[in-house]
Amino acid sequence: MGRHGLGPHVVGQRIVVRHLLPDGSATDVLGTCTAWGDGALTLDRDGHGPVVVALSDVVTGKPVPPRASVRARVPARDIELHTFAGWPEVTREPIGEWVVRSSPPIGGRLLKRGNSALAMGDPGTSLDEASTRVRSSYELLGRTPLAQVERDGEVESGLRGLGWEAFGVGDSATMLAGVAGAMRALHRGSAEEPEVIEQDDRLTVRLRDGAVSGEASLDGDWLCLHSLHVEPAQRRRGWATSAIGELLDWGASRGARTAWLHVESDNEAALALYERLGFRTHHLNRYLVWR
Repeated sequence: MGRHGLGPHVVGQRIVVRHLLPDGSATDVLGTCTAWGDGALTLDRDGHGPVVVALSDVVTGKPVPPRASVRARVPARDIELHTFAGWPEVTREPIGEWVVRSSPPIGGRLLKRGNSALAMGDPGTSLDEASTRVRSSYELLGRTPLAQVERDGEVESGLRGLGWEAFGVGDSATMLAGVAGAMRALHRGSAEEPEVIEQDDRLTVRLRDGAVSGEASLDGDWLCLHSLHVEPAQRRRGWATSAIGELLDWGASRGARTAWLHVESDNEAALALYERLGFRTHHLNRYLVWR
C-alpha cells in the first residue's frame, strides 16, 4: 500500500483515493468514506452509489474539502422563514419582506426568535418607516420592540443609526448540514428507547426521564432542530448526540434533506458538537432592541 494519511479517522469525511485496478493501472475515486475495516474502505460517490476499495490496492489518498453546497447560496431570510413550521402559534405581520412575529411565553418566558421582527430582505418602504412600524406593533402588544438581523449587515447598521441597540450578548449562528451526511457522522451507542411525541410535522424526543430532550419540525425538505436541552448531570455522555440522531432519523424518514439550527455563537461545546456532525455556519444573527 502506498503512503497516505488515510485511516479509520476519515470515516464521515470526503476523500479522494487512487487505487489499483485488476489490470495494474490506477484510477481515482472521490466521495465520502462511509466505512473502514476488514481490509477495505467504502466510499459513497456523492450519491452515485458505493464503491469498495481493498486497502492493499490503495496507492495514495487524502481528505478533500466538502463538496460545494447549494445550501450555502440560499438567502438568510429564506432559511429563517422555515422557523414558522416549528411554531405555528407565532402570529405574523408583514412589512414588505420583513415579518413582525409574536408568540405566547414558553416555559414562562418569551423567546426572542418568536417575538422579534425578522428584519431581512426588503421592507418595501424606507428603513425609518419600517423601524417605526415595528416599534408600533410591539408597543400595541405591550412588548419591547426587538429585531433579528444579519450580524454586521446593512440593516443592522441602518437600524443602529436610528437608535436601536444590541440586545445583550445573544448573537447566534444559523448552521446547516445535509441530513444524510450528519447521520453518517453520528456514532450512536445509546441502547435506551426514547420517548417520542409526534404531532403533525413536529417531533419531541426525551431521554433519561426527560433530562435530555430535543425537538424538530419539518418544512418541505428542511428539518429545523431546536430546544435541545441536556441537564448538567447528563452532559458529556453522548446523550445530546443520541437525541440529535433520533431527530435526524425522523426527519430522514419524512424526506428531509437539509437540517438547520440556531446556536449561541459563544457556546463552544455546542458549536464543536454540531461541527463534528457536519454542520457549518451559514450566517450570524444579532437581536437589536429599541429602548
